[in-house]
Amino acid sequence: MRFFRRKSEHSIYLEKDGWTLDYVTYLCSNCQTEEKIFSMAIELKEYNGTTTSVQGIATCYKFGELPTFGPPVPARLISLIGPDREIFLKGRRCENQGLGIGAFIYYRRVVENQKKRILSEILKVLEKVDGSPDKIEKVKKAIDETQFKKALEMVKDAIPQVLLINGYNPMTLLHGALSDGVHERSDEHCMELATSIRVVLGELSERLSQALKDEAELQKALSHLIHAKQPAATKAKDNGVKAQ
Repeated sequence: MRFFRRKSEHSIYLEKDGWTLDYVTYLCSNCQTEEKIFSMAIELKEYNGTTTSVQGIATCYKFGELPTFGPPVPARLISLIGPDREIFLKGRRCENQGLGIGAFIYYRRVVENQKKRILSEILKVLEKVDGSPDKIEKVKKAIDETQFKKALEMVKDAIPQVLLINGYNPMTLLHGALSDGVHERSDEHCMELATSIRVVLGELSERLSQALKDEAELQKALSHLIHAKQPAATKAKDNGVKAQ
């Protein structure tokens, strides 16, 4: 969290008994770089001015802000959903504004559209940390499966242990939340489901990234240790240097 203060060089001139439309820019007090812009409508109600001071009462209405209100979406989650970034952000804005049905529909569309992309990332982890031919084959078939429900059923037992969330398969959790429509659900219920979908997707993206990172670090460590054990002549030969 950071404090933002209004830029002093921008002045707004108000007319009494009328609305003034303008943008107000705020600057981060810490980095002095990031800005927050509010779109405003201001109506001056009362005004008393003298040669030494100005006082007044006004009504101010905020239309919107840029960047949009709400906490930032983790970069790893944005990377996981890829092409549906804008759709996901629309769902996030609906969630921030308390529009449960809208948030749920947007998030469901993202998960269904990016089913193949998400399963492909799971396959990468599976090939790195598990290597079970049976599980790998199940995930590969699920990636090619066009029916969302059937694809998730195919991988319910194929998710690597490292990706489980408190022992639960994240894809099964998502499928359970997305399996029914919105017609019989209240806006409040849709809001709860939408928030849960976003949280589970975020946790899955973190676990996918961490699993691949850990494997990369392990391979690098193994390479260093293997080369460290080699005699000087062998290492010199590997490096294209003739041993004397």
